Amino acid sequence: MKTLLFDLDGTLIDSRADLAYAVNLTRQDFGLPPRTIEEVVACVGEGVRLLIERASPERPDLWDAMLARQRVHYAAHCLDRTVLYSGVVETLEAFRAAGWRMGVVTNKPGPVTRLILEGLDIAQYFGAVVGGGDAPTLKPDPAPLRFAAEQMGVALDADDWMVGDNFTDLAAARHAGLCRCFCRFGFGEPQDETWNLAIDAMPELAERVL
Repeated sequence: MKTLLFDLDGTLIDSRADLAYAVNLTRQDFGLPPRTIEEVVACVGEGVRLLIERASPERPDLWDAMLARQRVHYAAHCLDRTVLYSGVVETLEAFRAAGWRMGVVTNKPGPVTRLILEGLDIAQYFGAVVGGGDAPTLKPDPAPLRFAAEQMGVALDADDWMVGDNFTDLAAARHAGLCRCFCRFGFGEPQDETWNLAIDAMPELAERVL
């Protein structure tokens, strides 16, 4: 039985507006001016702490307090404007029908990850959901991918896939020995990482892999 692991932001969901809104509410709490969506999105991908540090480099003395506020604001607004990318449900249905096991592995904190998956009605497709804080490390370390596999009771091998839009996804998959699918429609950056497949829309994944 084959395994398919997905990143979340920039892969299954477009969360840019809500991420930026929460960051700017946090900055407002501490008397700081807002950032543009583009500025905030450039800080996304390596966990919420680095998001805060990169989005507010001018006030390192406030980072711990801002991190706590960011968690509160984002949990309250994570489903305001966040949507699934086109074709996500159909793709998940296709892989489930083909007998694949699926999981989500993201650097976004675990509790809000599960809240989003449930709110967008796709939690049912995943045998494991691993977010930031659920495993000892974050991607690009491969440990979260292996932890997801353990939760599903499978062993990862070279025929399994990781799907994501950021170098963290591609590097984690490379270290774990998985096939790598890069989502060009997302908002991450591949940096120097390579991939086995690149897609411009989620339905291409089933068309090319199944």
